[in-house]
Amino acid sequence: MTNRLGELLIKEKLISPDQLQKAMEAQKSGGGRLGANLTKLGFIKESELTSFISKKFGVPAINLDEFEISPEVIGLVTKEVCLKHTIIPVNRAGSTLIVATADPSNIFAIDDIKFLTGYNVETAVASEDSIRKAIEKYHNVQADTDMGAEMSGIMDELEVVGDEEEVDVTDLEKQSTDAPVVRLVNMILTDAIRKSASDIHIEPYEKMFRVRFRIDGVMSEIMKPPLKLKNAMTSRLKIMSNLDIAERRLPQDGRIKLKMSGGKEMDFRVSVLPTLFGEKVVLRLLDKSNLQLDMTKLGFEEKALKDFKWAIGQPYGMVLVTGPTGSGKTTTLYSALSELNKVTENVSTAEDPVEFNLPGINQVQMHEDIGLNFAAALRSFLRQDPDIIMVGEIRDFETAEIGVKAALTGHLVLSTLHTNDAPSTINRLLNMGIEPFLVTASVNLIVAQRLARKICQECKAPIEVAKSGLVDVGVPPDQVEGFIPYEGKGCDKCNNGYKGRIALYEVMIITEELKELILSGASTTELKREAMRQGMKTLRQSGLSKVKEGVSSLKEVTRVTAQDR
Repeated sequence: MTNRLGELLIKEKLISPDQLQKAMEAQKSGGGRLGANLTKLGFIKESELTSFISKKFGVPAINLDEFEISPEVIGLVTKEVCLKHTIIPVNRAGSTLIVATADPSNIFAIDDIKFLTGYNVETAVASEDSIRKAIEKYHNVQADTDMGAEMSGIMDELEVVGDEEEVDVTDLEKQSTDAPVVRLVNMILTDAIRKSASDIHIEPYEKMFRVRFRIDGVMSEIMKPPLKLKNAMTSRLKIMSNLDIAERRLPQDGRIKLKMSGGKEMDFRVSVLPTLFGEKVVLRLLDKSNLQLDMTKLGFEEKALKDFKWAIGQPYGMVLVTGPTGSGKTTTLYSALSELNKVTENVSTAEDPVEFNLPGINQVQMHEDIGLNFAAALRSFLRQDPDIIMVGEIRDFETAEIGVKAALTGHLVLSTLHTNDAPSTINRLLNMGIEPFLVTASVNLIVAQRLARKICQECKAPIEVAKSGLVDVGVPPDQVEGFIPYEGKGCDKCNNGYKGRIALYEVMIITEELKELILSGASTTELKREAMRQGMKTLRQSGLSKVKEGVSSLKEVTRVTAQDR
């Protein structure tokens, strides 16, 4: 329909040939249908396009915002099929199913729905955007309703588990494979994937047992299963991740790989920790399809990205990425490795654990219990003719010393450290025992980063903040006048006004002036002042620039970054 639709719209003088050309170029680069690209570029209104298609194909138009679809009708076609064809079922009359579509000429979609449902299919026209909104709205409600019903049904079945103190291993194995327990655990895992959670926390307390998800960096409680289920659920997860269900006194780590519908695979990194009232299980979701390896989309400002690319483009030296756990350091390093991963380079990584498999890179999993730690792996790498080395984390003097020596002998070394900002990384290395002259000779650049939640672009709105309040959080007085912060109101497409996360970066190049300060024993504050004088943007300044662009909110930036002093 693509070219034909464009020709018809030109014939009716609703768009110009030039506009059609631009829309087709946008379609080629960003995907989507031609009609959606025309409306997105503002060349034609959605209502005009829908009305035009309706007349040309002789099918009725429908406004989905004014239409209530019953759960029975929604349940006839899966969300995956709806998204694949950009259609949604809206009504059923006898053996006929009426579906809303943006493209009535798509006979493959209509045949697919006929085959899957067994109904005769009639079409109505709606805009692509309204169909997508309706799919999210109705299928999410349907999933939540199904989950609630499933939960209540499971709870009725699950009160049979024996008292925890008297449970032996045989009982645990039996309970963990009971259908209700299996269904409950599977439901928690699939719900976490659906809600785009990054972590699942399953936590036992004295009189309570709860499940929490971390979504966009913030924890939220999902459910409170009966306390008696804690051993059965923990054992089920241990069996799934090939751990010892009889060992309940020591921490254990494992991995679960699930195959989802459509052939998609999802990995869960599993950590079991004995607590006062039972074993706490934390699962980290590793979705390779969501791994962002394009540096330009991570959140770097223009100068910061240029500096970072310069540093990883050097033939030798160290590039350090710092920040707390869960601040996106691994993603930044993987994006750097992805750019450096060429046939002409030998790239080796020492990781604990290996989170994602990167073809073309030699990744080594650490095993402390058999002596394979970062230092041991680094030594082996240096005997493997490396060009680029990535060390998961510099934790001690031995690892730092070998890393520095590697950087001084013609290798590019990438690694992470746990520090609050870029300048304080220097003192951390000095405190580990690395000599100042070795630090200045080996370190090329230090990156500090945090993850901030992005405002939902569907429901964001400007808010009023007093000028004094803006100055207090770090907005320069001369920029206050045009500084308009935004916040999300909350809608069916987001999580309390936020959707997704973006990284805030503080990028410090070790210049000659900074090297002199380090050699003279300067404090972290002095290093920071000099770096800022040379143009370094701090984490707070990076965050405020995201607020000004309408990407994040003041609340979020002040939550994840500290005030500059």
